[in-house]
Amino acid sequence: MAISLAHTSLPFTKPQLGSFRPENQLSTAVFGRNSRYQCFTQMRTLGRVLAQATNSLTSTLDEFKEVDEVDPPPTYERRVAYSWQQYHGQNNWVGLLDPLDPILRIELLVYGEMAQFTYDAFDYDPYSKYCGSCRFPPNKFFKGLAQFDIGYEVARYLYATSNISLPNFFKKSFSADVWNKNANWMGYIAVSNDELSKKLGRRDIVVVWRGTITKLEWLADLTDYLKPVSEYGVPCPDPSIKVETGFVDLYTDKVDDDPFCKLSAREQMINELKKIIPRYPNEDLSITVTGHSLGGALTVLSAYDIVESGLNVMGDGRGIPVCGFTFAGPRVGNLKFKERLENKLGVKILRVLNVNDMVPKCPGAILNENTPSSIFNMFQWLPWAYTHVGVKIELDHNDSPYLKKSNNFGDFHNLETHLHLVDGYQGRGNFKTTFNRDIALVNKSCGFLKDEYLIPPSWKQPENKGLVLTQDGRWLQPERPRLPHHDEP
Repeated sequence: MAISLAHTSLPFTKPQLGSFRPENQLSTAVFGRNSRYQCFTQMRTLGRVLAQATNSLTSTLDEFKEVDEVDPPPTYERRVAYSWQQYHGQNNWVGLLDPLDPILRIELLVYGEMAQFTYDAFDYDPYSKYCGSCRFPPNKFFKGLAQFDIGYEVARYLYATSNISLPNFFKKSFSADVWNKNANWMGYIAVSNDELSKKLGRRDIVVVWRGTITKLEWLADLTDYLKPVSEYGVPCPDPSIKVETGFVDLYTDKVDDDPFCKLSAREQMINELKKIIPRYPNEDLSITVTGHSLGGALTVLSAYDIVESGLNVMGDGRGIPVCGFTFAGPRVGNLKFKERLENKLGVKILRVLNVNDMVPKCPGAILNENTPSSIFNMFQWLPWAYTHVGVKIELDHNDSPYLKKSNNFGDFHNLETHLHLVDGYQGRGNFKTTFNRDIALVNKSCGFLKDEYLIPPSWKQPENKGLVLTQDGRWLQPERPRLPHHDEP
């Protein structure tokens, strides 16, 4: 994968692909360019614009060396193109986690940023009649987030109905003239363009699920109750394979007379993948699913469903590798679900978690993979016996010298906190920023940074909270482009 982070440039020395020089970085609130290595001249220009536009961030452009001092980038591209299966979990990331492989570190940051986009683009404001929607139409999604030439194109937005058992998760407007009374925007499907696909060594299809930034009230809505996934339309042959009811409700519920929710989130995803995959019959493809928090649960559930439903099988019989990257995700299913996903279907899941975060410890606080096997095996049939899937990377926010002491579990759970920790992770107990990723991003939606860095808490917000001054001197919320629903292309 080769979207480039403006705070994550990747020059490699020519003789040794593993030799890594991360000193040339751009610290800004956003990233974008069409490959992981950067055109430094373009980055300087973009950095000046962004630094002027975002006063709360400090430009570090003087850290750059001259362009001619940087080794040419094709060595990096060759490594990604020829080894992408390895970073996609082909061998369960053996040998890549400790120490964290530099390419895998970037993969985690990039897919984590794609999940962060769902927060940056979501309208949380109950005073907005567009609350619960995306602030940008699909064809302007990345540009609306200042992600220029990112190399991906949004194929479809995903929606879920708010009429389910997770009321604390959904956002609703105070307005009677709301954009939709039933739906919340849940994420998007994006596909790498031709230029990026050539550099990646395959066409990358990315499914991104929105979660929760810091608020954890939705945990109280979890029933901790497992039900057979086959009861929800997933073609699973074994009724003993079970998942948490709140997650699968969110994934499969629908409202028949609503244009945004008459198809469930599951059906929306499946229909779009059925359209996308046949367009590239002669190419190597990958399906990558990512999400944070509740979005991490949907990542595991949908990655499993894609393979269980046979969507990853191409017309010539080739299988498309399916991988999920989750951040701060909860447990999803029982032991039978784990065994089916990992052993029978070969779905690859890499979980990134903060050991101090409570969400990965739920549901199944009593019976889980950490319970002594003799006890767990005796009671695994109970409807609240859960187990995590896949491979994990355990981070600890106490290792970062930039973060202050906090009793706020929302700080521990924040996605930007996790991306900060991924950047600095050098093994358990060791922290050193690898790419000089801007620490100001941590405080985008929380106040976890030490006060000495002078970054105000929760600094990221729309200008004037979305209001604009009209010609007659009134402050009003402007009309937004109508979002396409599922009857429209």
